Amino acid sequence: MYKVCSLFAGVGGIDLGFLETKQCDVVYANEFDPYAVKTYELNFDTKVDNRDIHQVKVDEIPDFDIMIGGFPCTSFSVAGYRKGFDDDRTGDLFFEMERIFKERKPRVVFLENVKNLVGHNQGQTFKVIIDRLEKAGYKDKIKCQVLNACEYGNIPQNRERIYIVAFRDKEDFERFEMPMPIPLDNTIKKVFNFTSMVDEKYYYRNGKYKGNMVEMLEEAMDDDNTVYQWRRKYVRKNQSNLVPTLTANMGEGGHNVPLIKTSYGIRKLTPMECFYAQGYPKDYKLPTDLADSKLYKQAGNSVVVPVINRIAENIMKALR
Repeated sequence: MYKVCSLFAGVGGIDLGFLETKQCDVVYANEFDPYAVKTYELNFDTKVDNRDIHQVKVDEIPDFDIMIGGFPCTSFSVAGYRKGFDDDRTGDLFFEMERIFKERKPRVVFLENVKNLVGHNQGQTFKVIIDRLEKAGYKDKIKCQVLNACEYGNIPQNRERIYIVAFRDKEDFERFEMPMPIPLDNTIKKVFNFTSMVDEKYYYRNGKYKGNMVEMLEEAMDDDNTVYQWRRKYVRKNQSNLVPTLTANMGEGGHNVPLIKTSYGIRKLTPMECFYAQGYPKDYKLPTDLADSKLYKQAGNSVVVPVINRIAENIMKALR
């Protein structure tokens, strides 16, 4: 079994993708958000270190072979602040990962982030990340690619992310390939519940909202084979019958929340459905004592598990 160190573990999406290979064991996980920790620990045996990563000393982390992490992306995201390394809140967090992999030199470093990381600051941000990996011992042993969930994960969501895989050993690097595209045969009708009633709070009913919002939705949403989004003042239809990229702010004030037209009326996706749209398994559990806004944020901040798993499987083949 390969020992995994999970940083910025969130609710465990990357961890899950690696654990599904049946060849990994998460020996250490760190996550600062206590709400995400609650969800993580409901689904995994690993006890999460809830400290700020700045406080974590390298020698406190058990031995590990693989480091995984999707360091916070608000500094680079189109939907975030785009301040990059200059972001006072999250800009330096990659360097906390570097502090650890520089000293421990794991056999594999796996990083995930928003597609915008590649072009941020005219490509300088991405260049710094690759440069720091190279200086830590991974020079000429790094593979990177932007993968879309609908093309590489059989998940009906338009979600492009950059994946970086760095190897310590040349032989492992030479045996590794990023996954190839696969057909999309998973539809939103298979992922979401169009035919049964869910909790009434998720439906848009007359008298429930100010102004003519419900009328606008009913007029605009004429197709039950796709997903719509409420964009504060208008409704946007996804023309490719995919879920638009889920965002961390989709539970705040109704903005960006994906909507569907069902047998029981127009409604927003439930938090659990948002996790399904990220490829989480049906037996994944959500805490019942957290506000929906927290759960929507967790889903939007997470990763597409099947894409992670396909990369992880290829890593396992390379290591063998």
